[in-house]
Amino acid sequence: MRISSIGYTFRQGFKNIKRNLLFSLASIGTIIACLFLFGLFYAVLMNFRTAIEKIEGNISISVFFDEGITQEQIDLISEQIRTRDEVATMDFVSAEQAWKDFVQNNYDDPKSAMETFGDDNPLKNSASFSITMKDVSNQSDFVHFLENIKGVRKVKSSEYTANNVAAINTFVGYGSAAIILILFLVSIFLISNTITIGITVRKEEIKIMKLIGATNAFVRTPFIVEGVVIGIIGSVIPVILLWYMYDGILNYVVGRFAVLQTIFDFIPAKDLFIVLGPVCLGLGIGIGFIGSFLTTRKHLKV
Repeated sequence: MRISSIGYTFRQGFKNIKRNLLFSLASIGTIIACLFLFGLFYAVLMNFRTAIEKIEGNISISVFFDEGITQEQIDLISEQIRTRDEVATMDFVSAEQAWKDFVQNNYDDPKSAMETFGDDNPLKNSASFSITMKDVSNQSDFVHFLENIKGVRKVKSSEYTANNVAAINTFVGYGSAAIILILFLVSIFLISNTITIGITVRKEEIKIMKLIGATNAFVRTPFIVEGVVIGIIGSVIPVILLWYMYDGILNYVVGRFAVLQTIFDFIPAKDLFIVLGPVCLGLGIGIGFIGSFLTTRKHLKV
């Protein structure tokens, strides 16, 4: 396509927006609303997933050994477990450390309790591996594997918590996909209506252009430019609004409710929008292009 033709298609694309300003604004407004809701949902979802990952990191599996087991056997068990892809971390907890942790968590005066028992360790057979998983939804199969390792006496796991976390992750995943799909289809529908109106207004002009030899691509491109421009405008505005809103809310919450930081690891605005910004822009352009392309393909026939 020649430079003059490219210039023409862009000029016509912007003219189409001006001709159908009311419908163009409606389409832009719909994309803004859809991507704003998407961005809001994305911000909540990412922070929620971060919180879930923190919970997952605290769900541990304890592997206890048979009485009288040797260090060589413990090392062999360690090698078998470390080869598994499910393992995120694995730490050895000696019987002495287990007793110290128990005293710290269950006695008001840990020092006095330690002195009372002296060298007599009530948990002398409680040496174990403390394991965290990359994905707790696989815990059941992994626990079954651990229980069948020679030298393992007992496996202690938080099956109820792991199942609930896995169920929440699944629900959030499917819910996110459904909401995004709905917003995507609504935006495409509105842009399609806007482009259809533009084609109807210029129907006679388009017929003449095609009868004198204009190609389908030449006639179609201005409308695609129109859709893409609407998509770009509709995606930039919500990103800017979301940035200032998220940053403001984050600063307010952290400043007024510092205790929440010990529970949730909030994602900084910069880290969140380095992904959200390009995603929203890509969605806006994609919605504009798909909506205009499908509409022109359907209606531009002489």
